[in-house]
Amino acid sequence: MNLIQKAFRRSRREWDRFSETRRLAPLYSPDPSNLDNDAHLSAALEWLIRAQDAGEDRGVSYGVKFGSDFDLSYPETTGYICQTFVELSRNVAGSELLKRALEMGYWEADIQLPEGAVMGGKINRNATPALFNTGMVLLGWSALIRATGDDRIKAAARRAADWMVAMQEPDGNWIRGNSRFANVKATVYNVKAAWGLCEAGLALNRDDYLQAAVKNAEYCVRRQEPNGWYRDCCLDDPIRPLLHTIAYTMQGLLEIGRLTGRKDLVAAARRTADSEIAILGDDGFLPGRQDSSFKATVSWCCLTGSAQTSIVCTDLYALTGETKYREAAQRINRYLMARHDTRNPDARLRGGLPGSWPVDGGYGSLCILNWATKFFVDALAREKLTGERS
Repeated sequence: MNLIQKAFRRSRREWDRFSETRRLAPLYSPDPSNLDNDAHLSAALEWLIRAQDAGEDRGVSYGVKFGSDFDLSYPETTGYICQTFVELSRNVAGSELLKRALEMGYWEADIQLPEGAVMGGKINRNATPALFNTGMVLLGWSALIRATGDDRIKAAARRAADWMVAMQEPDGNWIRGNSRFANVKATVYNVKAAWGLCEAGLALNRDDYLQAAVKNAEYCVRRQEPNGWYRDCCLDDPIRPLLHTIAYTMQGLLEIGRLTGRKDLVAAARRTADSEIAILGDDGFLPGRQDSSFKATVSWCCLTGSAQTSIVCTDLYALTGETKYREAAQRINRYLMARHDTRNPDARLRGGLPGSWPVDGGYGSLCILNWATKFFVDALAREKLTGERS
């Protein structure tokens, strides 16, 4: 192929993308004046319920491409949506949400791989193990164990946790067992999966699971720079990591530190959160990719990662009492609510959160993502627990 042909193909791809964005982006139209937490929380939760009911199984749909139908169920994110439903069941439509969470948990057990792992990707017949996904499902299973004591869920969780421990390297890292979809050289964000292992250790009274989780958290901290940035922490570009994976890492460290009393791990998460707060816009904008100085490398916002960062900030406020964390979370949440469509006539779009803003940004372009919506639900629910706005 000569240079002219390559240039033509590149121009054609750019034109096709422009045309697709012009056609699909207007399908999602938020009301930026609506900043009612309850309205947004209710709409997002209702979308997650529709996403679970959309398919033939009891997993939660991956999401919706604008103008298309609900996609197949996604084992990884169904796992931590299950956790959210268990947590919300204590306050919101409890019996229905707990029933739905159990259905998710049983479905995950039904499709669990023989070695105990959870499959990578959407539900498929050519399943391969994925360590990160396994940790995410452990979050849901552990929440169910605490809520119900279900023996079937306990057995599935033991098999999954045993497999994760068997895959761990002596230094705490995971090289074996990573998803075939992952950049196996840049998976420091696996500390979020280690949080799932930590939760399983507590739910099943297994000290070996706790020790393995802490070992991975310690490995993660060794990959952290003094300003809070993590080396080797992205799905595809560790030099300019996604806020999504940065926030995965923050939350994993924070939760393992909180659950095990390791203040050094909490402090590591705070270093990152403080650097994010330093670049947080007055309107709540955070750049979707950042370099090692936490400078923006893109102009779009990863709504998914912003919601995750809000969660971390609210949890740090609960731990420390420092109002800067609550204020940051509230600012991020206002940004998210202003970009969340609660009035769309299309039920496939109404209440779901896109991966990016603008909606054709570089993460989950022109798609509603179930995990973006889940993190948004978590962010708003946590804000409600902190009381009045500052």
